[in-house]
Amino acid sequence: MGSCFSVRIKAESPLHAGASDGRELSSRLSYSSAPLTPRSQSEILESSNLKSFSFNELRVATRNFRPDSVLGEGGFGCVFKGWIDEHTFKAARPGTGLVIAVKRLNQEGFQGHKEWLAEITYLGQLSHPNLVKLIGYCLEDEHRLLVYEFMPRGSLENHLFRRSTYFQPLSWNLRMKVALEAAKGLEYLHSPEAKVIYRDFKSSNILLDANYNAKLSDFGLAKDGPIDGKSHVSTRVMGTFGYAAPEYMATGHLTARSDVYSFGVVLLEMLTGRRVLDKNRPHGEHNLIEWAKPFLASKRKILRIMDHRIEGQYSVEGALKAALLAVKCLALEPKFRPKMPEVVKALEQLQNLNEVGSLKRETTQRKHHRTCTDEASSRKTSSYPRPAASPLVT
Repeated sequence: MGSCFSVRIKAESPLHAGASDGRELSSRLSYSSAPLTPRSQSEILESSNLKSFSFNELRVATRNFRPDSVLGEGGFGCVFKGWIDEHTFKAARPGTGLVIAVKRLNQEGFQGHKEWLAEITYLGQLSHPNLVKLIGYCLEDEHRLLVYEFMPRGSLENHLFRRSTYFQPLSWNLRMKVALEAAKGLEYLHSPEAKVIYRDFKSSNILLDANYNAKLSDFGLAKDGPIDGKSHVSTRVMGTFGYAAPEYMATGHLTARSDVYSFGVVLLEMLTGRRVLDKNRPHGEHNLIEWAKPFLASKRKILRIMDHRIEGQYSVEGALKAALLAVKCLALEPKFRPKMPEVVKALEQLQNLNEVGSLKRETTQRKHHRTCTDEASSRKTSSYPRPAASPLVT
């Protein structure tokens, strides 16, 4: 699962982060209370379409939770790579069968049984191409584990911010593809069919499969949307600094547009290649949103903040459209933020623009190549003139 399960914060005092590392500013400060639907634990487990694993099955599948099988670590605990038979779901030899990611609860960690159950509550019932698939769980004595499909490309966070040969920077087209698919995941969660507020949308919770298809993961903080005509859900403030909407942090009032704000933050990270909070940046650039906003609405200024690693891969028009969408999502007043179907539509239009732009660039490159070839051929012909015809012998 990559290092997707980055730790979170309880933000009842919004500025009490206490994080000194600019690379890991989302530090959980207290045990979280994950929202649950009004059902008993046994009802939740019985109604889910999930496989119940024994602890020993998962111990064997992960080779006894060996350190070299660790994919990532977060507030819940460590995530291990394992293998099971795709038909029987029994443990399989490494390199055979179905690859899985096993998240094991750390008994001394900040997250606990309620978040473990929240994951089962939502991912055990919801199914969508842009939500990570939960295969099963383990509830045995003190052991709490979750078994997911394996996402070999890891998290979006790694591809945006890690500098290594394994995590290559994503191209402009891939970034827009991931943004669109993540938006579709949120759109589904907010739909009448699901009615779920995700509450923890961030780059580390967007996972990529082998083909860079994006899926949302980690539903430990997910919350049922408002019912009975209410405009919001009142809840303790949970989430990650930088990504959480300002009105939610101030009042605890949670709406679907709180997720839209978080989406805007991630979209801005994708455009700039910068973390939303980074104390390692120069003074005045620690907060990405505050630093970037003056540049986002101007054709002349937008290029100054774009990720230099994707320079030349996008049109100014495309970059500006994406930036303006981020600005709308980051509106301080929730009512001025677009709903997710509008965001999806804007990104689909942007993708069409990208495809047209790519086609134009390819056509221009072909024409340029043909012109260069013709010129070279012409020079070659003029350099070696044909010999004059021999005079006729009479």
